[in-house]
Amino acid sequence: MVKKILVIRNDRFGEFLLNIPAIRALKEAYPQAELTLAVNSAVCELANTVKCADQVVDWDGIRKRLSKYKFDLVVVLNPTKVAHQSIFLAGIPMRVGYNRKFGFLLTHKLKDTKHIGNRHEVDANLELVGLLGIKTFDKTIVVKVDDNLYKYFINQKIVIIHPFTSDPVKQWPIERFNQLAGRVRSELDVKVVMVGLSHSLLQLDANIINMINQTSLPELAALLKRGCLLVTGDSGPMHLAAAVGTSVIALFRNDLFGKTAKRWGPWGSGHAVIEKSSLGDITVDEVFNKIKEVLNR
Repeated sequence: MVKKILVIRNDRFGEFLLNIPAIRALKEAYPQAELTLAVNSAVCELANTVKCADQVVDWDGIRKRLSKYKFDLVVVLNPTKVAHQSIFLAGIPMRVGYNRKFGFLLTHKLKDTKHIGNRHEVDANLELVGLLGIKTFDKTIVVKVDDNLYKYFINQKIVIIHPFTSDPVKQWPIERFNQLAGRVRSELDVKVVMVGLSHSLLQLDANIINMINQTSLPELAALLKRGCLLVTGDSGPMHLAAAVGTSVIALFRNDLFGKTAKRWGPWGSGHAVIEKSSLGDITVDEVFNKIKEVLNR
């Protein structure tokens, strides 16, 4: 009988969010079991907003003490040698994951074909937990949001722009984001809010609300929910906006094997993707016109 489940996903928060349907499938299959999420320390606060989890822990803090927790089942959603070694040495009876990076230490293993990029990451994660013969009909990504935050934005039309990405090859030029922000603010009847984490100093128009480096992840979720639209590249905030029900315009390259919008695009309906082989081919005019189109729906 499965009484205690451990789910490991210890990388960035955008990738973590795309595992929520798989986590939900586990909880639906074992409703009486205690489900613990082991995540990167920077993701813990956001992971606590996932309704189907009973407990959230820092993976680096728990991994050397796994045997004390007496887990019956563990699912490793992002394979690492350290994770596979740790769960094996802890004696967890059922060990589910991808058959690489010491995959021979697992009891249930799946060939990792995600790099091919022939399906969305959400569906790939559900395929992994499907090794246990489980599935869910609810593939939504949902996080709890503090609706008391940013009340001063209520009844205002807000376009939020996130101009950064963790991977330079997926970066639309910052100067174009700046141009876009200024044009949206001057030509459309909306407020523009710039968000994200960055060590770079941006020269923003005085009329643009600068929230860069000023929010935690749960606060960012609440802020994104206040917006009617997020414009961004392939990034964590893109997935977070989709999770709180805000429309996204996402800028992607389609020449990067396994990194296209087919695998990593915003999940759900109501979003738009502008995808070209070179991000330099995406013009400010093109994104601006897409913003007007989405706002006028």
